[in-house]
Amino acid sequence: MEDLQQYYTMVENVIRNFGVDPAVCRGDKPGMWRLHKGSAEVWVDLWHIEREQRAYFQVMSTVMAVPTQNTQAFYQEILELNDQMFGVAFSIHKGWAYIKAIREVDSLNQNEIEATLNRVGIYCDDYDDMLKSKYGGNMPPGAPPVS
Repeated sequence: MEDLQQYYTMVENVIRNFGVDPAVCRGDKPGMWRLHKGSAEVWVDLWHIEREQRAYFQVMSTVMAVPTQNTQAFYQEILELNDQMFGVAFSIHKGWAYIKAIREVDSLNQNEIEATLNRVGIYCDDYDDMLKSKYGGNMPPGAPPVS
């Protein structure tokens, strides 16, 4: 299994550079953090997949629940918004829309970690209110876990 400690250190340095104590952002397991960029709650995950013999870096943020009305228009709009975003994309998982970036950790550096956290947080903060007001979606307290 790959030693991820150097990547954990880089993530925590980025969080610290944002002016936040990384210890307060740590999740239940090593390689998990949760912080806010504007109104967006951003999850960061670093984990190793044994069967693939590689590790991944993922940053994601919940935008809203997929609306029950005008769903096709919602899907069309987020697909078109994907074309305007850089390095991240909307995804749907278990009835929730997320903005997400994922890549292998090989050659990952602190600048890329910071840029990815900023992109996910800024895009989510920009699009969540607009999409919620347009499609009536919401994100109640205790939004779904990313698992």
